Amino acid sequence: MDHEESEVDGGLEPGGLKESMIIPISEEGLLEHEGVESPRLASKEGLGEDVAKLVQQDGEDSSKEASGEVVPEDNQAEPVDLASFRKHIFVLSEAGKPIYSRHGNEELLVTTMGVMQALSSCIQDRNQDQIRFIKAGRHRFVYLLRLPLVLVGVSSWPYLSFQQLQNHLLYMYNEIVCVLTHTVLIRVFEKRSNFDLRRMLGGSERHFDTLCDRMDVDASFLLGAVRCLPLAATVRDQITQAIVQPCSKVKDLVFAILVADNHLVAMGRMKKYQLHPVDLHLIFNLVESSQNLKDAETWLPICLPKFDASAFLHAHVSYLDEACVSCLLLVTIRRDQFFELQECRSRIVERLQKGGLLSVIADSVAHSGYSARECGILELRHFVYKAKSSAQLSSARFEGVYQTEEGRRRLIGLYHVLLARMFNSARPLKILYAAGERETQLGWHMIGFELYATFEPLVTKEGAVKAMNKLLHWIKKEEDRLFIMNSATF
Repeated sequence: MDHEESEVDGGLEPGGLKESMIIPISEEGLLEHEGVESPRLASKEGLGEDVAKLVQQDGEDSSKEASGEVVPEDNQAEPVDLASFRKHIFVLSEAGKPIYSRHGNEELLVTTMGVMQALSSCIQDRNQDQIRFIKAGRHRFVYLLRLPLVLVGVSSWPYLSFQQLQNHLLYMYNEIVCVLTHTVLIRVFEKRSNFDLRRMLGGSERHFDTLCDRMDVDASFLLGAVRCLPLAATVRDQITQAIVQPCSKVKDLVFAILVADNHLVAMGRMKKYQLHPVDLHLIFNLVESSQNLKDAETWLPICLPKFDASAFLHAHVSYLDEACVSCLLLVTIRRDQFFELQECRSRIVERLQKGGLLSVIADSVAHSGYSARECGILELRHFVYKAKSSAQLSSARFEGVYQTEEGRRRLIGLYHVLLARMFNSARPLKILYAAGERETQLGWHMIGFELYATFEPLVTKEGAVKAMNKLLHWIKKEEDRLFIMNSATF
C-alpha cells in the first residue's frame, strides 16, 4: 500500500553546503544534463505495481545470474544465451561495427548488433526520429544515440526502469570518453566510418565490466551523488590539510583526490573548479578496476567528461599504504609534472603517516562504515541519504538479510523501484510508503535532501514517519562525520 501524506520535518538539510566542491544534479539524474529526453514511462512499464509482486517475479528468475555472480566470458569461443542475463549492454558504431558487449564475445554478436543498428537506422531514415525504447515481454530495450556510437541496454530485471537503464548507458558512454576524449572519438570516425574502435580501447574492457556491474549494487549511481567515507571531523580536517598544504605549492594542479573503497575521503581543488559526480564515479571506477595501480606510482592521461570532454588531464596515481587502501590522485593540466607531483605525494604521505591518519582510514574501511543500529531505531534495517546541495551520499552498511550479494542486489533494486515511482511525471510524490511482505520502505523528497529507508515488514505508516524524523535528526547530529563539510581549495 502507498501513502503520499504525512507530517515530516523537511526543514533540516544534513550535509548541505552553500559552496560545494561537487556539482549537484537534479532528480532526473544524468538525462537532463546530457540533452536526453526521459522516457517517463514509470506507470506504463509496470513500476506502479506492488513492490512485493516485483520481488516475487525476480525470485522466480532461473537465469544463470540468479546468484548475483557474473561468469567471466573472456575469449569465449561459443555464443552465450543472452536471455539468461538480467542486464546486458552493447556498444556499436553508427556503421554497426561491434565495440563492446558485457557478456559474450563481440565477434560472435555481429549479427545481433547488426539488427540493433538496422532498427535504429530504419527509424531515423523513415521517420526522421530516434528509437529510444522497446518492451518485449519481460525484456526492456533502451537505445542511446551518441553518434558516432550507438549504445543499447537490455534488461529483464524487474527493478530497473527505462530511465535508469538509460542512465547506465550514459555512464558507459562517459567511460568511453574518459578513455579516449570526445575529440578523438569524433575524429577517428570522421576519417573512417567503419573504424574498429576496439583497437583504441584495448585493455579497457575491465573498466567497462566493473562499471556495468557496479551500477546494479551502488545507490550512488542511482542518486547522482558521491559516497563519503565516515570519519571524525577532526580527523578529516587533518587529512585535508595534509593534502592541501603541499599541493598549494604546485603550479597547475587542478584536483587532489583521496579515495578508499569507492568512497571519497578528502579532496582539494583549484579555486573556481568543481567536479561532477559522474567524473568522481569514473575516477572511483578507474581505481577499483585497475589492479596494476597497486604495483607502483602511475602517470596516466585521463579525460573527465563533465569537466572537459575535449582533452586529457594528467594524473599521478598511487596508493599510500602497504595494504593498498588509500589511493591518491593528483590531477594536473600539464603532462610533464610527474616528478614534481611525486615529490608532492611524498610530502603528503609523510604528513599522513606522522599523524597516524592512514590507519584511521583503513579502520573505517574495514568496518564498512556504520550500522543502522547506531541510529537507535530498532525497526530500521537500512537507509540511503542524499544531501542535494553538496551532492554527497551516506548510507548504512548492509546487514542481516542484505549481507549476501543477492540480498544487496535486491535491496538496491527496491530503491530503484521506490525512486522510479516517486519521480513518475504523471504523479510525482514527496513521500511514499510502500509495505511489502519482506520489508517496508519509506521515501522522502524534500527541497534539500532525499531519504530512503527500509524497515521491518510490520512497521505502520505512522511508525515509519516517526522513525524517519528520528533518523533525520540523527543524520544532522552526525553530519560532520558522515559528510565533507568544508570545501578545501589551493
